[in-house]
Amino acid sequence: MTTPALWIASNNPKKRAELERILAPLGITLRTPDQLKAPFDPVEDQPDFAGNARIKASTLAKLAGGVALGDDSGLCVDALGGRPGVLSARYGGPGLDDRGRMLRLLDSLRNVPGPARTAHFTCSICVCGPGGRVLAAIEERCEGTLLTAPAGEGGFGYDPIFVPREFGGDPTRTFGALDAATKDRLSHRGKALRALASRLPALLR
Repeated sequence: MTTPALWIASNNPKKRAELERILAPLGITLRTPDQLKAPFDPVEDQPDFAGNARIKASTLAKLAGGVALGDDSGLCVDALGGRPGVLSARYGGPGLDDRGRMLRLLDSLRNVPGPARTAHFTCSICVCGPGGRVLAAIEERCEGTLLTAPAGEGGFGYDPIFVPREFGGDPTRTFGALDAATKDRLSHRGKALRALASRLPALLR
């Protein structure tokens, strides 16, 4: 029996590792755009996470001729009016890496006191069939607060400064410091993938 394959619209190895951990019980093979001979460079120009997830999933599904999952995620900071939001991966302009963007965000919040440093991560997931038709769409979020300095070497993006609400601002419990199982249980992406998991096998038939 052939193992079902799911294309994921990201070449980020850390994001792929998260998806593999959470979807492992389903016995699904994950494939990434770098396995294609055609270039994959969707234009993420939508005003919301759901729109960008749909663009990524639809573009990849058509290129690969298979079922594809697009994920658009980001950090929304209350004191910044919801920014960086859909621009989380490009915050601060070109030339910055994950750490550079995180430090730029911290600088933007340097005068914001602890109680006002609330934020949430959002993850929107879209699954499209080979022709680009939407098969499923899910969005989840994780509430928390932001530290004034990074803590923890794990995760990626803004993980080292984000403490989930369940830990009451404890600086030792950032997404960057949590073990993988705890992060997957609490995170926006973990919640969205678990909500999708029961439906995914039928979508891959």
